[in-house]
Amino acid sequence: MLDLDITGIAHGGTFIARHEGRVVFVSDAIPGERVRARVTDGAKSSFWRAETVEVLEASPHRRAHVWKEADISRAPADRAGGADLGHIDLAHQRTLKRQVLTEALDKFAGSGLEAPEIMAIDDGDGTGWRTRVSLHVDADGVVGPFAARSHRVIPVQSHPLARRRVAAEALSLKNAKPGRIDLVQSADGQVHVLRRPERGKRPASEVIKEQVGERTFRVDADGFWQVHARAADTLDTAVRSVLEGRVDPAKTHLDLYGGVGLFAASLAELGATDLVTVESSSRATEHAKHNLDPFDVAAVTDRVDRYLGGLPSGMKAGTVVLDPPRAGAGRAVVDGVHALSPDAIVYVACDPVALARDLGTFRDLGWNVESLQGFDLFPHSHHFEVIALLSR
Repeated sequence: MLDLDITGIAHGGTFIARHEGRVVFVSDAIPGERVRARVTDGAKSSFWRAETVEVLEASPHRRAHVWKEADISRAPADRAGGADLGHIDLAHQRTLKRQVLTEALDKFAGSGLEAPEIMAIDDGDGTGWRTRVSLHVDADGVVGPFAARSHRVIPVQSHPLARRRVAAEALSLKNAKPGRIDLVQSADGQVHVLRRPERGKRPASEVIKEQVGERTFRVDADGFWQVHARAADTLDTAVRSVLEGRVDPAKTHLDLYGGVGLFAASLAELGATDLVTVESSSRATEHAKHNLDPFDVAAVTDRVDRYLGGLPSGMKAGTVVLDPPRAGAGRAVVDGVHALSPDAIVYVACDPVALARDLGTFRDLGWNVESLQGFDLFPHSHHFEVIALLSR
């Protein structure tokens, strides 16, 4: 056991302490606290990992965990994972998320960028937002989430982050085969239960409908869609706001990592008439073609880096929207977008460090970051979303 003073928050939802000069990443703590922690991984000479077992001096921002099955009163191995900031009051969670973004920008994106406030997207207490929940079934038939940083299934009696119907359906699951169970609530309120047994044939994907404003989107139930019930509307509104008046109908516009066409539809309604959306998933592209049928949009199935590398030399673009996965766009994609000399780039990011790295590359190539917006789409977890507008 170590008694540690917590000095900061790390990217990924753990907290920072030091012991005899070595960095220790500690779960379930808050900067400013003194905690007693058990080291779980001391094999790395450069840093250790530890779990808080007792709070010796509590932060004024500490609260009873929003998910009782993840509370510090339970043994670390018995704490449900998925709500790693649930012991901190909501306003301070957003302060800490902004701090993570600030440190990432300072380290990777170059000087002079100020992290935005991380804005709430509703007035609630940060519960009841998840339209999608993944549970697991162990060899004994126990259904629940994994413990934090573990593949041990934890039986629970509540799912406070889930939508009410999703939570009720999750708690009703019995006698399941070992594997994974995904619960997905579509726009019509129906909860779809997707069983993924460890053995046997995987069932065909069920197609559901999601709604953003007046637009309806087809998507596979197990395909990508934003988890927070209001996230897609929030991001759509934000992208539209930064591109208002910037979309030249005479130019070619690109929606990269386009999924089922959310931002391509946004661009089309802003005036884009020559528009391409690129996505590596053939199923998502198939849905994008259907979802974008009212518009003149080419939906391409390809890896984004490969697509950009195959464009004719000297091609110019109007607006480029990037919504890459958690790993970010990377150097090849940034170089490919830069080569198109677009009028504006909108980068939608779910990982602050990946965003900062890519912004640093864009800035080295002469791009300016006009604006940054942060949204708390994942309350009580360390995740959040950022939208950056870049121009020359």
